[in-house]
Amino acid sequence: QYAVVIAVAGSNGWSAHHYEYLEMYREAGIATFELCSFKSRDVESTVGTQVDVTTAMMILDSYRAYQQLEAHPNIKSHKIGITGWSLGGGVALFSAWQPLKNAINKNVQFAAHLPIYPPCIVTPEILDFGREPIHILIGELDNWTPAKACLDLVNTLNQKNIEITIYPNAHHSFDSNVQISKKQNGYVLEDCRFVMNNQGAVLMNFFNIPMTTPLLQKIGLSMCAKRAPTFGQNIEAKVNSLSFAREFMNKHLN
Repeated sequence: QYAVVIAVAGSNGWSAHHYEYLEMYREAGIATFELCSFKSRDVESTVGTQVDVTTAMMILDSYRAYQQLEAHPNIKSHKIGITGWSLGGGVALFSAWQPLKNAINKNVQFAAHLPIYPPCIVTPEILDFGREPIHILIGELDNWTPAKACLDLVNTLNQKNIEITIYPNAHHSFDSNVQISKKQNGYVLEDCRFVMNNQGAVLMNFFNIPMTTPLLQKIGLSMCAKRAPTFGQNIEAKVNSLSFAREFMNKHLN
């Protein structure tokens, strides 16, 4: 039997650098499962929209994948981890949020969560991310999913099971294979902070209106977000991230 990592891509879908991690895990004797939340819904990208396929939808997908893998005869049911990048990093992070588990499936228990540059701009009112290990990897200069928001979240949670590594001089997608540039239709989220209520609804700043529809989400983001975030490779951060990911999953899954 094998341990397995469920991997979740970002808003732009699957890229070459994501597969580098999956290949690395398999070389370490850990099986991999590629979540295809976009392809299964005929969506190519959610950059600049974030409403066609939402974090909540992808978390539900990850729980369903967990249930299938848990029952697979070749998989160690208690050794299923999850990782993801950007939007997928949000899935890897918030799949640990206990109220969500209680609402969907209390038996889902990922053995390890590795969110890579996730959006941490939403702080839940219920600060319960379970007991399983969570580690965030993010770049110091990330203005798409700002590092400060993740650091603030980790400090606010103050849980022993959640830690963060911030790579210096690194932007969003620091582990990619592309030169540093700007994504014109992406969101700069440095000035955005939201609260999530006990029912899992993200509240619009100032008005406390639940952003439960695409229109309300667009209105909420328009109040704080700008366009054209920076992204691109930092070779040192990429090497360190791949190394850390291998050690982290080996420690908690093998």
